[in-house]
Amino acid sequence: MNSVNVAVREKAEKILSLLPGVDCAGLGGCGKDSCLACAEAIAAGGSVALCPACSQEKVDAIAEVMGVQTVTVKDEVAYVFCAGFSAGKARASQYKSCKESVEAGFSRGECKDGCVGVGSCVEVCKFGAMKVEYGKVIIDADRCTGCGACANKGCCPQHVIRMVPRDASNFIPCSSTEEDDEVTRKICGFGCISCGECERACPEGAVSIIDNHAVIDYEKCVGCVACTVKCRKKIIKDTLHDLTALKEKVAFVKCSGGFRASAFYKERGVQTCQEAFEKFNPKDNGLCTTGCLGQGSCTAVCRYDAIHIVDGTAKVDPDKCVGCKDCTYACPKNLIVIVPYKGQKQVPCSSKADYEDKAKVCASACIACEDCVNNCPNGAIFMKDKHAEIDPELCENCNVCQYVCARHVIKEQEVPEYNYLQREALGMREGE
Repeated sequence: MNSVNVAVREKAEKILSLLPGVDCAGLGGCGKDSCLACAEAIAAGGSVALCPACSQEKVDAIAEVMGVQTVTVKDEVAYVFCAGFSAGKARASQYKSCKESVEAGFSRGECKDGCVGVGSCVEVCKFGAMKVEYGKVIIDADRCTGCGACANKGCCPQHVIRMVPRDASNFIPCSSTEEDDEVTRKICGFGCISCGECERACPEGAVSIIDNHAVIDYEKCVGCVACTVKCRKKIIKDTLHDLTALKEKVAFVKCSGGFRASAFYKERGVQTCQEAFEKFNPKDNGLCTTGCLGQGSCTAVCRYDAIHIVDGTAKVDPDKCVGCKDCTYACPKNLIVIVPYKGQKQVPCSSKADYEDKAKVCASACIACEDCVNNCPNGAIFMKDKHAEIDPELCENCNVCQYVCARHVIKEQEVPEYNYLQREALGMREGE
């Protein structure tokens, strides 16, 4: 053995003592079969930062062993780019590995691009940074060394685990390639519908639509709130800001008197709004033809616990609602609309019936008296299909309409005054 080989071997031994020494089964980011092979590659002239699991301190020490200048470590952690349960996770639990589950195929209505949740990634993680809870892969960023083994295609056949900068704050946890946004909405409440709003809103050009889902370029991302605010479905994870606060619009239910209909359907064993809508004619049963069915199909799809059935009628908590629109698609009567999150007045009624018919079925319906229309100083209120409508662009929240409404139908959308970040993000000022 010549002196050159001896020198390389000695360096490799010193470098090996600085590496994690856990062997990532050939799946790690260094591309080598073992830590020894990685150490030998570095000793032979490879990058002193070849092992992605090494800290800056360790890389500096390796550079000293090699007698070369150190390099800046690319500090990354693993992240699961799937937040849903639509890839058949419950069904996939019967398989021994994620690869076996994927090869078995997906059932109709399942996301073919999502995490199957078997946990092959947990098995290959040598640092105890991963676990599976109720079919969801959880990564402990503090324990994750960024070795990249879990993100290797040999471990994650869906390639939903990818490496991101440790200091990244914005994430779009979806990998769906589905082209039809309606299909995506039906399959997964967490799915990106590739509307492109985030891409257009990003001031740094850091967001792009790739394979029908939004992707963040972390080389450009500065962690601002633009994409989070503009996301239609509010699926973007933001670790710096309150997701429930960052929104331009929220849902509103255009009905406040569904208690009679709700009780009627419950007495007959109805389970969903769709069932009530399809099986019964409200007019034949003395019920409002346009009112809330009160069976909670909207509450079932809300991911933010922002909508509940109160006195037989769906009611939105604007403080929790993020304006994702999922509830609007769940309502078979199209009673839920999206309105500005700025505190204006709203009319929770959509009845098209004459006054006499309204009075028979609802005590809180707009009777189309037009007092609000005639007294609004801004001309923000008008009649549509025999009920009042308010133009949010013209409404100044002056309270006149509420004062003159004999039935106290008009409601105010409250916005918490402490919500400074929300107002700042939308360019609003105090009092606007």
